[in-house]
Amino acid sequence: MANTAKKETLGKLFGFIYGEETGRETYAELLGLLNGAKRGPGLTMFTHKDAFLISYGDMLAPPADKIGAKDTGLARLGKFLERRNQGSFSYLHILPFHPYTSDDGFSVVDYRQVDDRFGAWDDIAALGGRFKLVFDFVVNHGSVQSDWFQDFLSGDEAHAGWYTTRPKDYDASSVVRPRTSPLLTPFIRKDGSEVYVWTTFSADQVDYDFSNPAVLLEFVKIFLEFVQRGARIVRLDAIGYLWKEDGHPCLHHPKTHAVVKLFRAIAEALDLDVLILTETNVPHPQNVAYFGDGDEAHMVYNFALPPLVLHGMLSGDAGPLRAWAKTLPSPGKGWLFLNYLASHDGVGVTPAKGLVDDAAFAATIEEAKRRGALVSYKDSPDGPIPYELNCSYLSITAPPSLGSAEIRARAFLAAQAVLLSLSGLPAVYFHSWIGSEAWTEGPKLLGYNRAVNRERPPIDRVEKELDEGGSLRALINGGINRLLQFRRAEEAFSPTAPQKVLDADGAVFALLRGPVGKRWVLCVQNMGAEPAILKVRMNGLPAGLFPDEIALEPWETRWIACGDGDRREISTAKG
Repeated sequence: MANTAKKETLGKLFGFIYGEETGRETYAELLGLLNGAKRGPGLTMFTHKDAFLISYGDMLAPPADKIGAKDTGLARLGKFLERRNQGSFSYLHILPFHPYTSDDGFSVVDYRQVDDRFGAWDDIAALGGRFKLVFDFVVNHGSVQSDWFQDFLSGDEAHAGWYTTRPKDYDASSVVRPRTSPLLTPFIRKDGSEVYVWTTFSADQVDYDFSNPAVLLEFVKIFLEFVQRGARIVRLDAIGYLWKEDGHPCLHHPKTHAVVKLFRAIAEALDLDVLILTETNVPHPQNVAYFGDGDEAHMVYNFALPPLVLHGMLSGDAGPLRAWAKTLPSPGKGWLFLNYLASHDGVGVTPAKGLVDDAAFAATIEEAKRRGALVSYKDSPDGPIPYELNCSYLSITAPPSLGSAEIRARAFLAAQAVLLSLSGLPAVYFHSWIGSEAWTEGPKLLGYNRAVNRERPPIDRVEKELDEGGSLRALINGGINRLLQFRRAEEAFSPTAPQKVLDADGAVFALLRGPVGKRWVLCVQNMGAEPAILKVRMNGLPAGLFPDEIALEPWETRWIACGDGDRREISTAKG
């Protein structure tokens, strides 16, 4: 199985998590699992040609005249991507596709099945033949309708200790809450007794008790099954809340970090071609702590990026974004960010804490609300505070008030270009890629704010609008594809290639990627409504490579690649 060093790492982690005796026993059980597991070929490294598309399995609804037809959501998605992708994306993150009861998939009933509403494992395999797949691993909590939880309520011994419980009068004042709903939810057991179960996110999502070694071992089995099913990246959802301890905030517990390290160590012990991605939508220093010492997550979300770009677009001040980006660690040092702006969730505001002046960011939140954003709240010692903005990133950063479809598309592409230019791996949400605006009816129809960015539009409607050359959808989709095409042709966009954030004024965000070989790429984005100038020479760039000054139209993106006697350029203001 594993070499001696890997075995020692796994043994130490179990000892830390469960203590010497129980840790030794649990480690022995793990070795039994790993000895029967299939070894892998080792990791495949990312390149400049890699990009990441985030999508639900049923992202596109069938045409109105074909509702009830036999084609599945996953098959429909696959056909759409076969026509439209054309090499833009190499990774496909399929959001939870298991049977579920709420939260659009994040209340899992059975991790080993594909929801009939999406399709079957054959559909997943078909997508895996064209993309490297990303699976969600919802490890913190599961559905109250799962067999596991129903067994727990019935007194079945096999699942008796699988969920976190506390007394009715439990003092939760020290627990960090991501929601305003009650921490404990009452349930009635089969014998008529009442039990209070820890529910971090909702009454339908009951938290597992990882202090029970059987729970962790079961999730190790599922992890290995995911890899066998084609997962190349496993996303640990809401991982920061995993470990509960009385008197502790129950966020970022040292044993939570140890569990993340354990999954990585297992992958490395078996030479699996799979990466660990953590989802911790928290302030930047706490987020990057999940890199550990190069022994924890392979990759973390760059959670500060969405609110900082939003602030730059709405305020016309890219200063906080520039200042923060200059503090990012050098690429190639074991830090790999997943850069994104929009996702199935909202735009988290807490990651921007300390990076933007409080009053200035409060003004950005108010402007976002005026443009249609909804606000979700979480509990704090001072009462409910904003947790995230629920919106279409397009509708907020490029609202109809800007004018024509061409101007709106240019503004939205300026935001996307920031994402696509940074070191790391870029991730684009499906609705951003196809230029979707806010689904304003969604929150009223479904009863939760996040629905505003989770519409399942009919596929024929989307196809028609994408084929209309001057439509907002077509302009945005075509613009993102062109930027990704430009990116794929330049090795200076490799995830670990050097980057330098340039000094600029106002709404301009600019950085230099490279050199790789003798090639450089200068990426300049004007995030504001006024013309701007980037003074290139003052940044000490190599002489003769780029103009001394670059003039930018409102919301213009301009990328210039040069070296080896060749020069390529793309501008969103010039087609």
